[in-house]
Amino acid sequence: MEFLTNFISGVNSFVWGPPMLTLILFTGLVLSFGLAWMPIRRVGYGFRLMLTKPETSHPGEIAPFKALMTSLSATVGVGNIAGVATAISLGGPGALFWMWMTALVGMATKYAEAVCAVRYREQDEEGRFVGGPMYYIRKGLGDNWAWLAFAFALFGTIAGFGIGNAVQANSVAVSLETWGINAYVTGAVLVVIVGAVLFFGLKGIATVASAVVPFMGILYVVVGLIVLLLNITAIPAAVGLIIQQAFSGDAVMGGGVGTAIAMGIRFGVARGVFSNEAGLGSAAIAHAAASTDNPVRQGTVAMLGTFIDTLVVCTITGLVIVTAGLWQVQDAAGNLMYQSTVLTSTSFGKSLAFGDEFVTLIVPLFAFTTILGWSYYSERCLQYIAGAWAIMPFRVAWVIVVFIGAVAADQLTVVWLIADTLNAMMAVPNLVGLLLLSPVVFSLTQEHFKSKDGAT
Repeated sequence: MEFLTNFISGVNSFVWGPPMLTLILFTGLVLSFGLAWMPIRRVGYGFRLMLTKPETSHPGEIAPFKALMTSLSATVGVGNIAGVATAISLGGPGALFWMWMTALVGMATKYAEAVCAVRYREQDEEGRFVGGPMYYIRKGLGDNWAWLAFAFALFGTIAGFGIGNAVQANSVAVSLETWGINAYVTGAVLVVIVGAVLFFGLKGIATVASAVVPFMGILYVVVGLIVLLLNITAIPAAVGLIIQQAFSGDAVMGGGVGTAIAMGIRFGVARGVFSNEAGLGSAAIAHAAASTDNPVRQGTVAMLGTFIDTLVVCTITGLVIVTAGLWQVQDAAGNLMYQSTVLTSTSFGKSLAFGDEFVTLIVPLFAFTTILGWSYYSERCLQYIAGAWAIMPFRVAWVIVVFIGAVAADQLTVVWLIADTLNAMMAVPNLVGLLLLSPVVFSLTQEHFKSKDGAT
């Protein structure tokens, strides 16, 4: 098992290495320049669209707001707590700066994904709207690219069971065990709740997501802001440290300034993508089902997912960690004393009496919504491969894996690594598709913003 873990870890480091991170940033920059940085300039327009009541005559299954909440249910998760902490503990405070940069170009990527998803979506035999990278690659690029679409769907199906299911269920169980709740009880409760939601399909997931995601997101932001207000005098120095280390690094962390900067970029970009999923193509699957007749309008709503996830939620986590100053504390052996979720919870607890307990309690909510969001992504990926008949068997298998993940204790390291590797392999087909379809995205965008609707 140790050999397998080390082998997969090596593969994971390769697929998330410089070539992948370069491809992600390159795609985001190409789209950002081609769109004249429209996603950044039109954030306010996106929020207005998000809050606008959709026309009932528009084709689709769920409101644009619910589509956004469904995608956020999968992205606003443990990555916002553990992912940011990991980036800072391994890459230094400068990693947060590179998370910001990834998000700024990632907004264009997420926008393009949703535009293509709505533009090339289909209706299945039961009238459901289906779409995402597998559809826009095949329909937009032609049948000669069908193998690439199939590859995305295959990777998305398998990856979901790991990173979007078993690992998340385990996070819920581990978190609640600190409160004396047995993992088997947690697993059984999760099976019942998740199974009940999945019974109603996308509408059930979207309804729960549109209620839970805003609640948990606003609650986390409010508590985080309280912590930052208590440490308001330390914020200017923290921001200065973040920017300074993004370009000068810390020799203690990497054995040299150059190495430290490289580590900051690597972990900042990788954890940023892990958190907001811009480039993976997963969120496009949810936005394809939105009630809209305009790809650009939905794309403008979709890009808010990256803005909210990274530039708001991850920023608050990162600033709490950096102002607390615990990211570099070492034990007697020279190892980092606080890492992952523990670093975040301890940083919250340093300034707020209930901060540690708050993070421990919010983790299950974050992980639960991720399980729901990824269930839809993987279900649609499998449907693309096998057809609609596979939906019910998939849902049964999904809830079974939820229970296994909850009671698997610390035996999910290999599962996590495999799923993380497959996430990277999902990104490759999607990014290639977006680059080749970028002229379509640019054309639709220019046409929309020249119209009366886009001028508002």
